[in-house]
Amino acid sequence: MFNENNAKIRNQVLQAVEGKTDEQLNLKPSESEWSPIQILDHLQLMEKIIAKGVSQELQKEESKKAIKKPIALTVSRSFKVEAPSHVTPTNDFITLKEMKKRLNASHNLLYEVYAHASREQLEKKSMNHPVFGKVPLVQWFPFVGLHEKRHFKQLQETLRKNDEGNR
Repeated sequence: MFNENNAKIRNQVLQAVEGKTDEQLNLKPSESEWSPIQILDHLQLMEKIIAKGVSQELQKEESKKAIKKPIALTVSRSFKVEAPSHVTPTNDFITLKEMKKRLNASHNLLYEVYAHASREQLEKKSMNHPVFGKVPLVQWFPFVGLHEKRHFKQLQETLRKNDEGNR
C-alpha cells in the first residue's frame, strides 16, 4: 500500500539529515541549487498542495475520470522539471526541528484526505499534473512517495557536495 512506501522513503529522507546542524542544512552547494532544508521544504509544500488539491477535487460534483499515468517515471532524474512557484521553497533559514513539524503536518494531512475518500471516488476523479496531465486521484498518494524518492537522490547529492565543499 502507498502509505508503507511513503513512510519508508520519508524515513530515509529524515535519516539522511539526522545529525546535521541547522547551518549545514541551510547551506546551498551553489547559488542555483537548493539547500537540504529547501529540498525538505519543497517536499512538504508539494505534499500539502497535493492533499488540498485532492480534497477539493473530491468535493466537486463533476471531475473527469482519467486513465492511469506512468507516475513511476517521477523517480527518474534524467529530465529536469521546474518547480511551480507555489511549491518553490523559501530562502528563509529554517531549523530541522521546525521542518520536521511541517513535514509531519503535511504527511498527516495527506493520510487524512485518503482516509476520508472512498476507493470509487479516488478512481473516478482526477486532478491535473503539469507533466502527466489528468491523473486519477488514486495515483496521487503513491506519487507523493515517488516524488520524495526523486528528491531523496537530490538530497544525498546536495549533502555530499556540501560535505566536500567544507573539507
